[in-house]
Amino acid sequence: MRQFVRLALGIIPVVGWAQLQAQSPIPPSAPYQQSSSIDDPLLRRLIQEALDRNPSLAQAKALVEAEKERIPQAKVLPDPSLTLGLQNDGFKGIQVGKMETSYYQVMVTQPLPWPGKRALRGDIATLGAEAARSTTDRTRLTLIADLKRAYYGLLLVRGQLDLLDQQAMFWQKASDITRVRYEVGQGSQADLLRAQLEQNRIRQARLALNSQEGVLLATLNRLRGAGAAESVPTTARIADLAPQAPAVSDWLQRAEKESPELQAARIGARQAERSLDLAKRDRYPDFAVSAGLMPRGGLDPMWQVGVSISLPIWSRQKQQRAVHEQEYRRTAQGSEAENVRNLLGQRIQERATQFQAAQETLKLYKEGLLVQSESSFQANLAQYEAGRAPFLSVLEALNGWIADRGGYLQAVAQVLSLQIAQEEFNLTGTPTISAQSLNSAAMGMGGSPSGASTASSLKSGATPASGGDAGSGMKSM
Repeated sequence: MRQFVRLALGIIPVVGWAQLQAQSPIPPSAPYQQSSSIDDPLLRRLIQEALDRNPSLAQAKALVEAEKERIPQAKVLPDPSLTLGLQNDGFKGIQVGKMETSYYQVMVTQPLPWPGKRALRGDIATLGAEAARSTTDRTRLTLIADLKRAYYGLLLVRGQLDLLDQQAMFWQKASDITRVRYEVGQGSQADLLRAQLEQNRIRQARLALNSQEGVLLATLNRLRGAGAAESVPTTARIADLAPQAPAVSDWLQRAEKESPELQAARIGARQAERSLDLAKRDRYPDFAVSAGLMPRGGLDPMWQVGVSISLPIWSRQKQQRAVHEQEYRRTAQGSEAENVRNLLGQRIQERATQFQAAQETLKLYKEGLLVQSESSFQANLAQYEAGRAPFLSVLEALNGWIADRGGYLQAVAQVLSLQIAQEEFNLTGTPTISAQSLNSAAMGMGGSPSGASTASSLKSGATPASGGDAGSGMKSM
C-alpha cells in the first residue's frame, strides 16, 4: 500500500507539477518583457471592428457632420421677405387703373446685419463643430479603453480558470490517495473529507469565473457590434504581458495634444471670445434694404426703394448686458481650461506613481512570493515522502502557490489597467480589471506556509474596490 501511495504521489510532481512549470505565468528567474497591445493581432482586430461598427461612435460622428452643416447656415444672409399688397381708393370697387393712388404692390426686403456679424457667427459655428469632434475623440478613446479592459479581463478570467484546472487536478489526485489510505486504515476520515471539500470549493470558484467570462464576452461583443453569444477564442496569456509606461513628461506632452476634455475646454474659451466679439457688435444697428413695384393698371406704374435701420434704444438693458454676460463666460471658460489641465496633470502623476508601485509588486511576486511558494510546496512534499508531515500540508502549500500565481495575474491586470487609464486620458477613477480571486480564504485555507496571506494583503493594497477617484488607491482602468 505504501508503494502505491508513493507512486500516486509521484504522479503529482512529475506530471502535474511539470505541467504547472510549463504553464507557469513566469519562471522565477525570467526577465521582464515589454509587451504592447499593438503586438496582439486579435486585440487589433477587435479594436478595428469596434471602430467600424460601434453605434455610439457612429452617433458621435454623425453629430459632427450635423454641426458642420450649421457653419454655412450661420454665415449666410437672413432670408429676404416678399410683400404683396393692394392699395385701393374706396370700398365700392377696385379702382386700380382708374385712380392714381390705387395700385398693386410687390416688394422685396433684404435684412443686412452690421458688417462682421456674419463672419463671427460662422466662427462660432465652426468652433462648435470642432467641439463636437472632440466629443467624438472622447467616445473613441473610451470605446478603445472599454474594449481593452474587457479583453484583458477575459484573459485574466481564463488565466484564473487555467490555474483552477491545475488545482482541481491535484485535489482529485489527493482525493483518490486519501480514499485509498482511508480504506486500508492508513488515513483519517478528516483527510478524505477535506479533499472532497476542497473539490467542491473549486467547483464553486469555477462557477463564479465562468459567469464572469460570460459577462466579459457579452461586453466585448457589444462594444465591437457582434452578437452577444459570439465566441472570442484567445491565444494570448495575461501573464505574458508586462507593459512599460512612458515617462510622466511624455504623457503630459501627449495630453496637451490628445486629451479631448482639454481640447474641448480650449475650444470653449475661443468660442466664448468670439461670442464676446459678437455681443459687442450687436450694439450696432442692423439694416434692411427694400425695393418694390406698384402696378396701376392702365396708368404708369410706380416703384419704391428704401433703407431701414434698427434702433438699439434699449442697449443699456439688452446689448450691454449681453456683453457683460459673455465677458463672464469667457472668464469661466478660461478657468475651465486651466482646471482641466491641472486635473489631467494630477491624474497622470497619480497613475504614474501607482504604475511604479504595481511594477514593484510584480517584481516582488516574481523574485519573492512565487519562488517561496514553489519552494514551500516542494519542501512539504519532501517532508510527506519522508513521513514527517501530513499529506494535506502538501496540498495546502500547493493552494498557497496557486493563490500567489493568481495574485500575480491580478497584479499584471492592475498594471494594464493603469496603462489603459493613461492612454484614455481619463480624468476620473480607474475602473478595475479583476476576476474571482484564488486566494487562501476563497479555497478554505487558514493561510499557507508559502506566505499566501502576505500576497493577499499585497493585492488588497494594490487593488482596492473601484471608486470614482484614482487618487484614493490603485485602480484599473
